[in-house]
Amino acid sequence: MFRCGMILLRTFLGITCLIILVVRKLKRRHLSMDDMIENFLQSQNNLMPIRYSYFEIKRMMDGFKNKLGQGGYGSVFKGKLRSGQLVATKLLDKSKANGQDFINEVATIERIHHVDVVRLVGFCVKGSKQALVYDFMQNGSLDKIIFSTEINTLSWQKMFEIALGVAQGIEYLHRGCEMQILHFDIMPHNILLDENFISKISNFGLAKLYSVDDNIVSLTATRGTLGYMALELFYKILEASHIKPMFIVLE
Repeated sequence: MFRCGMILLRTFLGITCLIILVVRKLKRRHLSMDDMIENFLQSQNNLMPIRYSYFEIKRMMDGFKNKLGQGGYGSVFKGKLRSGQLVATKLLDKSKANGQDFINEVATIERIHHVDVVRLVGFCVKGSKQALVYDFMQNGSLDKIIFSTEINTLSWQKMFEIALGVAQGIEYLHRGCEMQILHFDIMPHNILLDENFISKISNFGLAKLYSVDDNIVSLTATRGTLGYMALELFYKILEASHIKPMFIVLE
């Protein structure tokens, strides 16, 4: 009986120690992610858009009552700034909040000033609470139009203008910035439309920055949505990385 009790005690102590080690490891990882984000924000201090507190984000979104949609890394809510300007806030899921993806999005989009790329108004980061605030796009994402079961009310001329806008946005990302920007996730869901149906490329969580002289990308850096990734990426050809996704969107 005594021997059985000792075995149970050792098992209990072993499990307890294992839980403590796992919790400590998760805390260290969380602190490391926080430090990484804060170091990045401090290094880019003069270039950053407005940083909001989580309380301000919650107030803007009216308690997150008006949900616009759900994506792979979080939910998007409609809200309003004090000025009355409408905004859309992407609130990253706690379980999927990734410091590097957050940095990727802020680092790339704060460099971009183009009519066909969505504008980052501000952001919030407080531990696992990460949010990105964008201009609100009245007509939502392109997928809601092209995959709609209702009769498409857009003219061929307007569809051409949308496609042209996406192409111009991609061209700007490749050649119009100080650094070459690869989006890696060009798809209808990530193309937004404003009140005039002007296209806006969005969602830069997978984006990577490269020198304008680079024409090769490492295979390990390649990510994206299956079905929209260019096969050329697997042969390390950089320039073609947006060509296949663009043709799929056009189809």
